[in-house]
Amino acid sequence: MTNGLDQPAAPDAPQELRALRASSIRRDEGVDAFQALQRVLYRSAKQDPERRFHALYDKLTRRDVMWRAWVSVATNSGAPGVDGVSIASIEEGGVEGVRAYLDELAAEVETGSYRPLPLRRVSIPKPGQPGKSRPLSIPAVRDRVIMAAAKSILEPIYEADFLPCSFGFRPKRSAHQALEAVRTMVNAGAVWVLDADISDCFGSLSFDAIVSQMERRVSDRKMLKLIRSWLRVGVLEGGAVTGQVAGAAQGSPVSPLLCNIVLHVLDRAWSEMGQGLGTLVRYYDDFVVLASTRARVIEAKARIEAILEDLGLRLHPDKTRISLLAKGQDGFVFLGFEHRMRESWKHRGYWYLNKWPSPRATASIRARVNQRTARNRASWPLKEVVADLNPVLRGWCAYFAVGNSSEKFSAVDVYVHLRMARLASTKHGLHGRNWATRFTYGWLTDLGIYRLSGKVRYYGTASA
Repeated sequence: MTNGLDQPAAPDAPQELRALRASSIRRDEGVDAFQALQRVLYRSAKQDPERRFHALYDKLTRRDVMWRAWVSVATNSGAPGVDGVSIASIEEGGVEGVRAYLDELAAEVETGSYRPLPLRRVSIPKPGQPGKSRPLSIPAVRDRVIMAAAKSILEPIYEADFLPCSFGFRPKRSAHQALEAVRTMVNAGAVWVLDADISDCFGSLSFDAIVSQMERRVSDRKMLKLIRSWLRVGVLEGGAVTGQVAGAAQGSPVSPLLCNIVLHVLDRAWSEMGQGLGTLVRYYDDFVVLASTRARVIEAKARIEAILEDLGLRLHPDKTRISLLAKGQDGFVFLGFEHRMRESWKHRGYWYLNKWPSPRATASIRARVNQRTARNRASWPLKEVVADLNPVLRGWCAYFAVGNSSEKFSAVDVYVHLRMARLASTKHGLHGRNWATRFTYGWLTDLGIYRLSGKVRYYGTASA
């Protein structure tokens, strides 16, 4: 079992730190002992579903646990918290500087003098929704490290309980696996879908619901007190600290785990009383129920609403709908993909679920391309523009290169060509609108642009 922390370092980190972060598992770094700890916790929880763990807090400050927590936080980068301390400033002292920082932080935790700092509130734009933003609460780097350490200790315990219907923010599980589960069930005849979204899930989580669900497995008072301190720390906004009355900070390393712990109540209740109605596929707070009849999916919605009400949560009225997929009648959007049934061109009369990037996902990549090819970059060498743009295209392609995305990929390629040709025209002082004929695809290929066309991995499509 792994926790996904073996990732390459950020490119701006000192070379010595990059090498150490990216190094393979080495006994002298204590990584073997770290994995052994996680395996012991997982197996103990799996073997005894009623066991409550009482000696966890002391494991937070183990050097291997703290180092892995640092790697996780440093790899994910992120902005400084209210204290203004950045990851780069900590890494200025090299490996020894980082270790000294972690040792000092561990000493605070061990002596009980550690107190989390208020969260820094910022607003970030919503992808594909111009003019709209959502709040993000940023913990200080020191708090993110302790949160990541706590997550690495707690996650194996709760992973032993989590059910197969849950895919979001879990080790060895992914959005693509959730999408494949949806495709399989719809093609098997579950053509009615409840496409649901929990309204403000992060902000609405009750502190009591979080702690009570954690107490099913954890009896360590110090660990529970630590979790409570993160939940109640407050937010610094407009120069004043506002106390938290509910919710988990969206931006905290431990929040996805806390959310999954609470929503496990839904998964467990569904496994006990709802499986006859349909199949639940949940990715964090976004989920679908796939059923064979309208009556079943309506009953599923009513039961889920009752379960969520007990947790202080509710379905988002504008993002929850019931659709009939049979013969392409309706479609739905789930995990960034638009899903709709299409008739096989090989076997007429047979319909299969297809998926491709949703309009919002397509608008998002166009906006990012537009930003990186803006007129204010006309002074840049075009090779540098391409070097800045290619990672964005690769990342978007890596996620959406499944199913039936070819048409959308071709459209994005055409848009990239248009934007690069316009930028080149501006750079050379050329006028008119025949950019693409001046600067052909051959020219674009010579620049080394990453093309999405031809990158789709086909499986289970209507053409199968």
